[in-house]
Amino acid sequence: MLLCRVSPVCRTLARWGRRSQRGGGLLLGRAVSCSSNRCYGVSPGEGSAEPAETGSALSRYRDTVLLPRTEFPMKLTGQKLLDRELQIQQDCGFAELYSWQRERKAKKEFCLHDGPPYANGDPHVGHALNKILKDIRNRFEMLRGRQVHYVPGWDCHGLPIELKALGELGTSGLSALQIRQKAREFAEGAIARQKAAFQRWGVMADWDQCYYTFDGAYEAAQLNVFQEMHSKGLVYQDYKPVFWSPSSRTALAEAELEYNPEHVSRAVYATFPLATLPPKIASGEGLENVFVLVWTTQPWTIPANQAVCYMPNAQYSVVKRADTSQLLLLATECTASLAALLGTELQTVATFTGSQLEGGICKHPTIPDKQVPLLPANHVTMGKGTGLVHTAPAHGMDDYSVASQFKLPVECIVDEDGRFTELAGPELQNLPVITEGTDKVIASLKDGGALVLEEQCVHSYPYDWRTKQPVVIRASKQWFINTASLKDKAKEALQKVRVLPESARGSLLAMLDRRTYWCISRQRSWGVPIPVFYHKETGEPLINKYTVSHIAKLFKEKGSDCWWELPIEALLPPEVLKKSKAGPVSEYVRGDDVLDIWFDSGASWAAVLEEEMEEESEEPESRLRWLPRSLRKPLVTESDSRADAYVEGKDQLGGWFQSSLLTSVAVRNKAPYKSLVVHGFAVSEKGEKMSKSLGNVVDPDEVINGKEVRQQQLGVRGRRAPVVGRGVQHLLRGPDRAQRPQLGQRQHQQGGCREARIVSKPFPRLVSAFLISPRADSIFQLRNTLRFLLGNLDGFDPRVQAVDPKQMYYIDQYMLHLVREYSMKVTDAYSEFDAGRVIRILQAFVNRDLSSFYFSIIKDRLYCSPEDSLGRRSCQTALEEILDGVTRSVAPILPHLAEEVYLHAPGHDKAETLFKSGWIKSSSVWRRPGLEEAVEGACAIRDSFLSSIPGKNASQYDLTVAIEPGLLFELMESLQEEPTSTSSQLTELMMAARVTLTSTLPRDLHPDALLSHGTFLINLEGGVIREDSPYSIAVTPTSAARCPRCRRYTSESADCLCPRCQAVVSHAG
Repeated sequence: MLLCRVSPVCRTLARWGRRSQRGGGLLLGRAVSCSSNRCYGVSPGEGSAEPAETGSALSRYRDTVLLPRTEFPMKLTGQKLLDRELQIQQDCGFAELYSWQRERKAKKEFCLHDGPPYANGDPHVGHALNKILKDIRNRFEMLRGRQVHYVPGWDCHGLPIELKALGELGTSGLSALQIRQKAREFAEGAIARQKAAFQRWGVMADWDQCYYTFDGAYEAAQLNVFQEMHSKGLVYQDYKPVFWSPSSRTALAEAELEYNPEHVSRAVYATFPLATLPPKIASGEGLENVFVLVWTTQPWTIPANQAVCYMPNAQYSVVKRADTSQLLLLATECTASLAALLGTELQTVATFTGSQLEGGICKHPTIPDKQVPLLPANHVTMGKGTGLVHTAPAHGMDDYSVASQFKLPVECIVDEDGRFTELAGPELQNLPVITEGTDKVIASLKDGGALVLEEQCVHSYPYDWRTKQPVVIRASKQWFINTASLKDKAKEALQKVRVLPESARGSLLAMLDRRTYWCISRQRSWGVPIPVFYHKETGEPLINKYTVSHIAKLFKEKGSDCWWELPIEALLPPEVLKKSKAGPVSEYVRGDDVLDIWFDSGASWAAVLEEEMEEESEEPESRLRWLPRSLRKPLVTESDSRADAYVEGKDQLGGWFQSSLLTSVAVRNKAPYKSLVVHGFAVSEKGEKMSKSLGNVVDPDEVINGKEVRQQQLGVRGRRAPVVGRGVQHLLRGPDRAQRPQLGQRQHQQGGCREARIVSKPFPRLVSAFLISPRADSIFQLRNTLRFLLGNLDGFDPRVQAVDPKQMYYIDQYMLHLVREYSMKVTDAYSEFDAGRVIRILQAFVNRDLSSFYFSIIKDRLYCSPEDSLGRRSCQTALEEILDGVTRSVAPILPHLAEEVYLHAPGHDKAETLFKSGWIKSSSVWRRPGLEEAVEGACAIRDSFLSSIPGKNASQYDLTVAIEPGLLFELMESLQEEPTSTSSQLTELMMAARVTLTSTLPRDLHPDALLSHGTFLINLEGGVIREDSPYSIAVTPTSAARCPRCRRYTSESADCLCPRCQAVVSHAG
């Protein structure tokens, strides 16, 4: 007797067992008879599921079994794989896909602005990581119906290209134009090789129409940004210390530095004799012949010393050395550490605050008759040294600030090659400051009695990121951007930007805080010239909106080579001189410096995203002249010309992300991007960042063509798959193979109906070649799953043979429900730029929901039921939706594989391609009330059943299920109307020979029966209906014989077919 329910839902549940076949209703329709299968132990892709018997029985019924059939190959390797991928690219129109989607009508646009890769070498795995991540998101957005804007570009200027182009020739004897010609040729060759590789990887873009920073129109847009910033007073020229690379002979910005934490410097403790005691301590007794003690890791800067700085609020002491009786002045808290270093006792003679040192004068230790003052400064620290800082304004940023405050001279004693100038004195002139110059200065300190101690200091030191050689700080006349005045606006703009991962925001803000100014001038030939002229006599610069606008027009027409090609009269025509209120052109010379390449690329938003910036009325899309006219559409509304996303490596937090932000905020008061996506580096097996300069890069072409990774040709799929191995939007660090479940790994899990959650660490790791082989295996196993689906859809046309969801078997309906959940999760993951999570969701769905659960249940129905039966067509309907959902979900990551599957898939015109047919199409109809509870309730009972016979074949057992009247019993009745059955849906789910459904276990059970008990919690109506339902099961070996055709234990004798197979065979005959 059933329990009486008040809820209308429960009253409906009570009628489930009495539904007619037209069923459907609010919850579940009537059960449809079906067959179970535990006779085949074949997983998808392992071939046929033919019976194991040999002889007449096997041959007699072979042709009556509907085994999978497909021309989709199980595995492609070697040259066949490479040829197949190229054929797919051609047949599926990969090259035309970008222009096709640009021309179609779309309500929304997605703009991913390409950060230009550097045109200084061959493609490497870092390029692959970046370009494929971008392509994954672009393809996802295109499949969703958005119009994707993605114009690839290249950063074409800069020292690395210049150095590689010239090679051993150097710049000796070459004119600027000769150097530029060689650099351009080198860059064009690198661009051609990189572009070909990007196309080979299947990256979707208009590859015939890219942007290049050496393009005249691009350079003109860049100068317009420069002019706008100059007119606002943000660009200025000054003589101040900058990072200088002797190995490159040019100034460097902070973003062009790499810090070597293992750099070793020769640090010294040196004395400055106190010539004049500070007035506030002059009356003290025993303070004659006091020596101010300083510590520095750069002793070569001592000849440029102009002051010694102290901390006003700190405490200082005069101490007496026990071994020499020398009086030393230093910070009180540094006394103990100094005594330990010197190996002698230091006796305190006097103590006072730093402010009392005001007015003291010291003698210079290496320059006779030169005196330097004691001055207060906030940058003095007590962490290391003596608390007194030697100050050389031309060779230190903080030193320069002190000089500006106290009007000290700023005398640079180092030339462009990193050698001492004549200002350093004849003994030092022409010596390299870091090596021989340092030796000489230390020797001079020792000879003069000023050297107290020398030590080796291991510390972090800036290096030129290109040459990997140490830099120096030297004052020179350069052009700067006043970033200090932009910081607040930039931070405000960043508040409106989404940053993935969020932790990267802090790094970006910290780098902005450290940057008080940006040196944008470089002393090279290969770059965009700074459009400035200098007066021959006064050296005053001539630069204004008239001069810059004129130069920008020339660059747009002729390219920046015209700066050197044209006579100065063409660069400074009379009308420009008149507007500028300048003298005759003969009084001026053109400048030699070029713009920092970070300014080049940082202005890309103006060349690619903005419409026309110039005041003159021109064609609005003229800056996009490299695009076909049909593609020159407004990228966004005029009020918000921002990219939806910038996607680059974490090194760009101090590079392109920052330079783009600063230039855009300066000109437009807004960031150029709505989202920043920061990914990690490709690293070697040692966890080192892959770098051309380190020689540890992996050429993706070697992965594709089999020159690496055990000589196996892995194709483009082998290149794209490792990119999304795990959460690539996080900051990647090093190899972590143990935490990485592989797609296709068999994982036994009873029931298999619950979602499997695979949680990765917050900062997963990526290692190039280390992951390639495992990912190739993963692709192979995914391929076999897709092949199993295709093989079982042979002869099925979903357009005419699909079964209405309400008429489908409940397990098939349940799979449609899982497909819908899967599609929503995958869509969310792609939207979060988390392709790694897509892979993990795919793994869970394929391994658990499909391979370990659904496929093991349905094989008998697919292979042995009548071809056109409702049960088989119901199953094929579900398989087709599963195939479609899985294929589309993996398409952004593996487009070649997806299109190859789509070529073999049913239900569409042969000429149609996957990427022109849209995203996953799931229906809300697939989620039916009560469906999930019915199937998962049966799965819970099945778990108990399988647990009671570990390692045994479930199809050899009869199962009795006893459930007290209630919701769970009613749910099971919907799966099996008859008290006992060998062909019900419940029997199929249990994978047993026969299932008996009853309210109590019979008293006359077989003495060998295995008993088990359990409970299942039913949760309906969002928790309104909850019932913890107990059940009992009894398991006994079946007395039936195995059918020679379907191998199920449902026959009366071993030589007879079961009733179902008899009907199929007789009908076929």
